[in-house]
Amino acid sequence: MTDLGRDQLLNLDRQLFLARYWQREPLLIKNAIVDFRTPISSHELAGLALEDAVESRLIEHCDSSWQLLHGPFIESDFLRKSPWTLLVQAVDHCIPEVAALRKLMDFIPQWRVDDVMVSYAVAGGSVGPHYDNYDVFLLQGEGSRRWQLGQFCDETSALVPHESLRILGDFVPREEYLLGPGDMLYVPPGVAHWGVAQDECTTISIGFRAPRIQDMLSRWVDELLQEMRPDQFYRDDQRAPVTRAGEISPADLSRAETQLQTAMNRLRDTRWFGELVTEPRDPPSYDGEEIASAHALIKAGVKVVELRAYSKVAWQEETEDIVVFANGQSRPFSPSILPSLLTLCQSWRLEAADLREALTDPETLRLLMYLMESGVVDVQ
Repeated sequence: MTDLGRDQLLNLDRQLFLARYWQREPLLIKNAIVDFRTPISSHELAGLALEDAVESRLIEHCDSSWQLLHGPFIESDFLRKSPWTLLVQAVDHCIPEVAALRKLMDFIPQWRVDDVMVSYAVAGGSVGPHYDNYDVFLLQGEGSRRWQLGQFCDETSALVPHESLRILGDFVPREEYLLGPGDMLYVPPGVAHWGVAQDECTTISIGFRAPRIQDMLSRWVDELLQEMRPDQFYRDDQRAPVTRAGEISPADLSRAETQLQTAMNRLRDTRWFGELVTEPRDPPSYDGEEIASAHALIKAGVKVVELRAYSKVAWQEETEDIVVFANGQSRPFSPSILPSLLTLCQSWRLEAADLREALTDPETLRLLMYLMESGVVDVQ
């Protein structure tokens, strides 16, 4: 693996990375962020793991066996004799400075980002050799961690018997790297990897989700069935006489496949994909009073509109409209919203200067109302 050249804050040639490495090969990026200082300390991370609303796990390797505990934890849970690792999910939803690290990957669509997980490990702590079904950038925070990269894996790869953990039963190390603060390791889906803390350390994992083909097909079929007329039936006019009783002939199958393909080609709604990929892991909750207050603030002259850390927002251009997806919902708008929408998606906020001009456009005002009611923005 070779280092790539600097591109803004991230020491990475983006085009070369996407062409050569993305979803193909691992990549070590030494000094990915020069003079990097982690935005969350191990003590702050442990504090989050004490909270009921935060998803956390603790993995301990004891007497050649792996133990898994789920949070919320109490402080005495961190007093252990064997090497252990604490993993806290969706830290970007809690700490804005952690959420800002997602901007390092702004050359990949933000709807592909899952969340930012942060882990803390004592010396020797590990979660074992494993593989993921998603892309992940492993950014080293405090301390150092030694990573080994192994073979490509899939559902046929042997796992250690465990009811919850997916630890590889056969790990074949091929490369090894020691990461210090600011170093980053990119691991594509299916590549076995095993990180072991060399001392007390934190690792920031920026994960990218991808919808399962099975889920895509299910959603696509649902949309297709909604558009189809219920009075459409299989037709076999101009068929040849039956020569063998009871047979489903190749011609019958071909006719059925042709009619199915014709029906599938008639699907006009392309919004199912955007709705699928913007579905939040934890749907936002807000009450009528909050919505009414935000409505009043927007009408009175809102000063800042900011995307929430857990928001899933995307958009696509259609023939006459811009369709905006927000937390699994969609709504069409006129193209006049595009300048404000682009600014919001890129900067994650609209400032007063942007808003003064934006709110003169009724469609942009309608967009802000929609985003607010969808729970993806805060207004001030």
